[in-house]
Amino acid sequence: MDRGDLSDAEWELIGPLLPPERGRHARPAGDNRRYLNGMLHVLRVGCPWRDMHERYGKWNSVYVRFRRWAEQGVWDAMLQTLVDLGLTDDWQHMIDSTTVRGHVSAVGGNVWLAPPASGLCLTI
Repeated sequence: MDRGDLSDAEWELIGPLLPPERGRHARPAGDNRRYLNGMLHVLRVGCPWRDMHERYGKWNSVYVRFRRWAEQGVWDAMLQTLVDLGLTDDWQHMIDSTTVRGHVSAVGGNVWLAPPASGLCLTI
């Protein structure tokens, strides 16, 4: 278990909330715990899926499962269960940098300043 991965106690609580996965030809798919740790790593670090660490499996497999769980409502059900158990507040949600964008001036973008002699000087 690496830093940031789910502990055994956390997995015992969350593991049963996840749907069982089956791969092609009815063989068991990859480990849900490893995939969930990969998903949480991408969300925590903010890296692109393609840059996810190899120890979590193939990035595309992890991403496909993440999207499937989102479409099936697994994330909403998990959050509601954790709220019902009193382990989290219902206002806690994850967002990434693709949904939040600051204005150019918020990050020190170029602001045009006229020369003082013109009388059109913008003061900040």
